[in-house]
Amino acid sequence: MKSQTMRDAFFDRLYELALSDRRIMVVAADMGAPSLDKFRRDLAQQFINIGIAEEAMVTVAVGLALSGKKVYTYAIMPFATLRCFEALKVNVSLMNVPVTIVGVGAGFSYDDSGPTHHATEDLSVMRVLPNFVIYNPSDSFLAARCADMSYNLSVPCYVRLDRKVLPTVRTKAFDIAAGYRIISSAKDGYLLATGNMVHQAVKIAGILSKKSIDVGVIDIFRIKPINEEILVDISSKVAWLATLEEHLLAGGFGSSVAEVLVDRRISTPLKRIGLAEKYYYEYGGRGYIRSVCHLTPEIVAMEIRKWLRD
Repeated sequence: MKSQTMRDAFFDRLYELALSDRRIMVVAADMGAPSLDKFRRDLAQQFINIGIAEEAMVTVAVGLALSGKKVYTYAIMPFATLRCFEALKVNVSLMNVPVTIVGVGAGFSYDDSGPTHHATEDLSVMRVLPNFVIYNPSDSFLAARCADMSYNLSVPCYVRLDRKVLPTVRTKAFDIAAGYRIISSAKDGYLLATGNMVHQAVKIAGILSKKSIDVGVIDIFRIKPINEEILVDISSKVAWLATLEEHLLAGGFGSSVAEVLVDRRISTPLKRIGLAEKYYYEYGGRGYIRSVCHLTPEIVAMEIRKWLRD
């Protein structure tokens, strides 16, 4: 999986499941991929290209699910969620229909396509829909496991996939059902990251360690329901926490962590790091866009050090 995108890892695993379970259906909004070509070729009766009609995609998926099918929709992330939000609310969430919404392009994945294709608001929107489970994997290994986890759900699910090939995160064995994995432990504080920003968090922790700040990294790949117990546990062991996301701060991943701490009356200081309330029209690659919005490892490490001094 080292050279495989999350999308292909996810759909390759789903293809394996679909070979033995003919209930599995994929409804795509005119999206192509090597892994989807196998569905078209070998499982033509289990694949529908609905065209560039995302709301219709959701409606067709719900009809199939109510007929006993196990349905997955697929589109670029803003169009898979924001463009058809009312259909997701009324047809999927309200009726608690077990359809899995698969979106590709988390954060600035579509760095060459501008803010219309950036996925920087979708978590805020999808988190408010009752019944939905939300997964945000950080590498292709987890993306493939998300296919398994979504397959076993009886409720709606949203899976956020990065567009780029990301390195496999090295870690000890972990319980995937817990929704998180500890990349490294620490004495001073923890960086809680999700999706592609897990890789940035590892770099940030390395920079801070050179400044004698012992920082651990935890990959939170299930955003909803978030594992509250791990947040409670680590909050009692360190002096501070910070969240990291390539997403708007308002209502995003950091907000979900803050809600847990407030509701549990936990006073451990929390620093939320993400995108300001604006759209980014800059081009020049993902790294450049991150530098503009102050999300590079060097800038974030400097921001955390400043926050700790204040």
